[in-house]
This record gives sequence, C-alpha cells and structure tokens, in this order.
Amino acid sequence: MRVSLKDVAAHAGVSIKTVSNVVNNYQHVTPAMRERVQRSIDVLGYRPNLAARHLRKGRTGIIALALPELGNPYFAELAAAVIDAAAAHEYIVLLDHTGGHREQEILVSQGFRARVIDGLILSPIELETEDLLDRAENVPLVLLGERDYELPYDHIAIDNVAAARAAVRHLNGLGRREVAFIGARRGRSEPAQLRVRGWREELTAAGLPADDGLVAATDGWGHADGAAAMNRILESGRRPDAVFAYNDPMAIGAMRVLHERGLRVPEDIAVVGFDDVVEGRFGAVTLTSVSPDKEAIGRLAVESVLARLGGNETPEPRRVWADHRLVARESTLGRAAAGGDGRG
Repeated sequence: MRVSLKDVAAHAGVSIKTVSNVVNNYQHVTPAMRERVQRSIDVLGYRPNLAARHLRKGRTGIIALALPELGNPYFAELAAAVIDAAAAHEYIVLLDHTGGHREQEILVSQGFRARVIDGLILSPIELETEDLLDRAENVPLVLLGERDYELPYDHIAIDNVAAARAAVRHLNGLGRREVAFIGARRGRSEPAQLRVRGWREELTAAGLPADDGLVAATDGWGHADGAAAMNRILESGRRPDAVFAYNDPMAIGAMRVLHERGLRVPEDIAVVGFDDVVEGRFGAVTLTSVSPDKEAIGRLAVESVLARLGGNETPEPRRVWADHRLVARESTLGRAAAGGDGRG
C-alpha cells in the first residue's frame, strides 16, 4: 500500500502543506518541525512520487545520455558518473548508443526522443558543426569530448594536449627516449589528433624523435587494435623503449604482445594508457594511465543541463575543462617503485 502525504501528515499531526514543505526541502521550516515530520516519513516508509513532481513542473524527470561505445570501459564508467550525478537531483538517465556513427548522432541531436526527455548529454565522434546549425529542438544539449564545434552549447572536456604531454613527460623523466604512439585514428578523430599532437610537442620540446615511424594508426580503439598496432611497430624494425597508447584497452593489448614476444614491462618497454579504467589496475602488471576526472565530467554535464531548465535567465554557453592527472603504476615504475600492488 502506497503511503501518501496525507498519511504522513496524520501520523505527524501536522498539515499536508507542512509535510510537503519538508519533502521539498523548503527553507522556512523549523528544525523541530522538520525532525517531527521526518520521523513520520521514516516510520511509515514514505517515498515521494518523483514522476508526479516532475510532471507538475512540466518535465519528465529524464535526461538522455548518448555515448559512442557502451562496451568501452571508459564510457561505462562515465555513464555511471552521469547516473549518480542525475540521481542526486532526482533525475533518471536514459542511455543511448550511437556507435560513433554520424547518422545516429544526428538523429539523437535533432531530438527524436524530445517528448520523453528534459535534456540531452551527447558524446559525439563524427558529428559535424553543420549538423547542429539548424537544430530546431529546444531540449538542452550538452556536449562531451574534444570536438570543437564553436556553437552555443555547453561543452565539457579535458585538455587532451596537456594530458598527452604529461604522459610523455613522465616517460622522459624515467629516461625513456624513443616513445611510440599507438591509436592514431585513420579516419577523423579529434581526440586522437590532440593526443598525437601532445605526444609530438613534448618529444620535440625534449629534442627526442617524434617521427611517423613511431606512430601506429588503427581503425578502432580496442584490445585487438592495440595488439595489432604494437606488432606493426615491432615488425617495422623500430624498438621503442616506451609506448603511449590512445586508451587503456589499447595499452593492455600492447602489453599482451610484449609479453608474448618475451619483452618485459617496464624493464624493456614502459607503457602508458589513457582513461584510467578499472581493468588497468588489476592486470599482472598494473597500468600507468592518464586519469580524467570522470565524476566531475558527469556532475558538470548534469548541472549544465539542469541550469538550462532552472529559470527565466538562460546562462551563456560555456566550455568547461575537467581535471586530469597521471596515475603512475607498475607499467612504468616497476613493481617495487610502484609500491606493492601498484593499484593506486
């Protein structure tokens, strides 16, 4: 049997309006009255009807999150961060999978789910600026990732060039002088281009080789792509003493190839990944990785959507940089230097 506001009011001996003020966290309620009502809520097990609450405001209580690869650990962890951030505001999240295909990204961005959502968070791969120029739908749109659209939408990203430079600087600081990059995309991919740029800038600044023979392009960004890229570099006759991978799955694939070839990580070749997914912390050799602040990205994205629903004054579109840091583990430091299991 569902407990109503009327039931709580009768149990607490107060008006329904007072109960409503407590449930909706209105400020002008005395601490004693708030505690009295909360005791009745706890005893009766009252749960607010969030759907009805959102409908009274002309909303659905749903935010859509459209991602290119649900099977990619980074996007899975990012989705969890968005869901947690939305739940804190009593919203639920509808997940959509675009596959990184332009036509699907266009379909999502043009609002084909507009009737059931209050806002859209989209992480595009192939979407072009012109695809968003004539967007007629007024559902708030927040973009994630590094594509620069110069359009009036909030955009949450990390500085990929700076992050890549930090990864290469870490390797250089350990005495690594020939650093390969695996994961440059054959097709257009701004994040990959930015990470290659950071790799090249840092090596050039250090007076170290950054030639194309040290770059392996791929069609995808999975474990098998990383393994294939590592094989191609080794079979080309180059023998780098370090590898910087576009993401963690590629780095893990590369480390498997190095193991099969009898090369030790990090003694022979040090490896750095990107995204700091959980998988990289539990291998036989734990993975050094660039760690974007996924919780902050999720929180900022949700807050950006809600800010555009919140009042008469619409905030100016903004580009927000989330933090990142390099987490050093066994794949660059070795087990002893990383300290025990190196799972930091």
